[in-house]
Amino acid sequence: MITLYSYPELNGVADNNGYGLKVFAFLKLAGLPFVHQHIFDASAAPRGQLPYIVEDGEAIGDSDTIIAHLIGRHGLSIDDELTAPQRDMSHLITRMLDDLYWVMSYSRWKDEEFWPEFRDALRRQHPSVTEEGLLKAREYNATRYHYQGIGRFEPPAAYARGLADLRVLADLVPEHDYMFGRAPTSIDAGIYGFIANIYFHPIETPLRHFLGAQANLVRHCTAIHAALASSSTAAPTHADASKRR
Repeated sequence: MITLYSYPELNGVADNNGYGLKVFAFLKLAGLPFVHQHIFDASAAPRGQLPYIVEDGEAIGDSDTIIAHLIGRHGLSIDDELTAPQRDMSHLITRMLDDLYWVMSYSRWKDEEFWPEFRDALRRQHPSVTEEGLLKAREYNATRYHYQGIGRFEPPAAYARGLADLRVLADLVPEHDYMFGRAPTSIDAGIYGFIANIYFHPIETPLRHFLGAQANLVRHCTAIHAALASSSTAAPTHADASKRR
């Protein structure tokens, strides 16, 4: 059995981090049975980062590495029909979503305008999270943002980066079906992981404001969300703030 370890859910989304939600969506779309363990503490994860999976005693981290492992290990055909140019496009979109992640995270933990709403939403849904713990996490993220670079931007400049990513994505995602046709592929899971973490959180950041006006992105996100809700491949568990593995 596969066990997915990722951050807790928030506002009806199975993981409030884009990378964990990407793996969750992939597992569901691929039809692989798994157990979902929500945790806050990533210290025991490979490279100290969530998400990761454990399968047959082996821990595997990094969302792209996890997906590649699952495709190879289980002989999944989810991407078999992709052409070489489509695979290249998937790679480029994946890297663009990596950039969008930093702006989305910045909007929650760094921007003084939206931080209180995000903090309060987490504490409402996860009462075990303490104010002290959240402040430590915010401090930790501030350091990450500084060394990555986004933390040195003022909010308008930071959001300009994320909005540029969303504009490109809005130009690429079709009005109907999925990214490359009638069946979803792994890139659809990746897109959902990040777009759902903007769209379903009722905090009106510039990213969410822009996204709400992109009918094709909203349709894609809600279509994947509905497909995941109708699947029964995961056995969810409750978050445990003191989880140690």
